Amino acid sequence: MTKTNFDYLKEADSDLYEIITDAEKLYRDEYFEQSMGQARRFGEHVCRNVLGKNRTTEVTFDEMLATLKDKIQGFEQEKEFIDDLYFLKKNGNISVHSGKVSHNGTLALECLQRAFEVGLNYAVYYQKNDADILKLQYDVELLVTGNRSKKSLSDKYLEAKDKAKPVEKPKKTKKKEQKEKPQVSSMKSVPKKNFNYGFWITVGVFLFVALCMVIYLLM
Repeated sequence: MTKTNFDYLKEADSDLYEIITDAEKLYRDEYFEQSMGQARRFGEHVCRNVLGKNRTTEVTFDEMLATLKDKIQGFEQEKEFIDDLYFLKKNGNISVHSGKVSHNGTLALECLQRAFEVGLNYAVYYQKNDADILKLQYDVELLVTGNRSKKSLSDKYLEAKDKAKPVEKPKKTKKKEQKEKPQVSSMKSVPKKNFNYGFWITVGVFLFVALCMVIYLLM
């Protein structure tokens, strides 16, 4: 048998389980408005069950919701429960009474997700089921394929986040133009030495004077 997101309701309330799993089947076959209508029906039956003996003259979903809203103690969980029921009632009514078929799959999916939260609260707080089921999360893959997703919601979020990141193109590095260096010759030119005429004339004069003195002394 195909698994559903509402398997936790099998033991808690088999009638509610049948109603809401029909809503999932309608969604899977793309009968979105009919799915929202069935989700509304689910919400109405949950509301009636929760009121139980406290229901007196209330007949319509609106009347039962108003009474239920007056009886809650103001806890956040209760407020969310009432808000989800109002959401199912409002959109279920629109889908049933609308003259046009909108094929709004996104809104129908949100109705199923809200019904999922309503069912969890109903099972735990009114049927006294194990509170661990509150950790369950709605699995869209299970809704569409009948197979439970192997990836957690956080894994899917990270994957979606990675896909959403723009791909950074590698920056092109500009190649620096290599300037041609002037060739350096290893051969250095040696400057020519100029002949010092004045130095050698002076030396010659001193030699001549010295020679004359020597001759004079010898005479």
